[in-house]
Amino acid sequence: MANLKQLDPSASPLDYYGAELRRLREAAGLTLADLGKILFCTGSLIGQVETTLKVPTRDFSARVDAALGTDGMFTRLGGLVLRSQLPTWFQPYAEMEAKATYISSFQAQLVDGLLQTPDYARAVLGVRNGGNLDALVEARIERQRALGRDNPPLAWVVLTETVLHQRIGGDKVMRDQLAHLLKVTQAHEWVKLQVLPFEAGAHAGLPGSFNLLRFDNDPDVVYTEDFVQGHMTANPQAVKEGSLRYDHLQAAALSLHDSAALIASVMEERYGHQADPGRRPVA
Repeated sequence: MANLKQLDPSASPLDYYGAELRRLREAAGLTLADLGKILFCTGSLIGQVETTLKVPTRDFSARVDAALGTDGMFTRLGGLVLRSQLPTWFQPYAEMEAKATYISSFQAQLVDGLLQTPDYARAVLGVRNGGNLDALVEARIERQRALGRDNPPLAWVVLTETVLHQRIGGDKVMRDQLAHLLKVTQAHEWVKLQVLPFEAGAHAGLPGSFNLLRFDNDPDVVYTEDFVQGHMTANPQAVKEGSLRYDHLQAAALSLHDSAALIASVMEERYGHQADPGRRPVA
């Protein structure tokens, strides 16, 4: 008989998810293989989720809900599981971001996480991460659900032209990422994107990337990161300074129309239909 791992549902959201999946699967009289057939996956994968060796995706959770008739429980719990995979120091910001009514983001080197494609996110997160890369990518993409909620925040992003030219993940990844930026801003009127061109020279964002979050009933906050962790503060002076810098960056950036035109131009001219010599095979 297999030696089943003893689960502690109180240890983490992932442990609770696994324990509930095992409990409800067994209550339904299903083996791992039985449930795997229903979900179109292997019984081994079910077992890995139950024993916290694998983080469930949102699609997996939705299929479990349908198979076990759990009325969206695993889908809801899956969101908590994915958020728990974010770095501990980042989780408070992610919680605030999910509740914000206005998000102002300045990005000097990378596409904002709310607008990243899975492949771009994988290339970024893979630089310094190993075995939990899949979970980190899923967690980052999960954050983007805030843009699709019933009352979404107004998200205004200013990114430098450098971001468009910094080849992250190879030509195809970059082409798809820039196409995604255009698609998102065209599809959602509450997502605005400006590009700060090289010609802007010295600008108010030279100290680095930062985000401002505004709320209906809570104090505004400003968020910055160093290479170790992030820093979030509601200090009025810091928020005022961040707001002033952001106003200057918006004024120096290209218009929404011209920004979209530049993104389209770089997408075609730099990452168009050409060979991708910098791309390495992935195991």
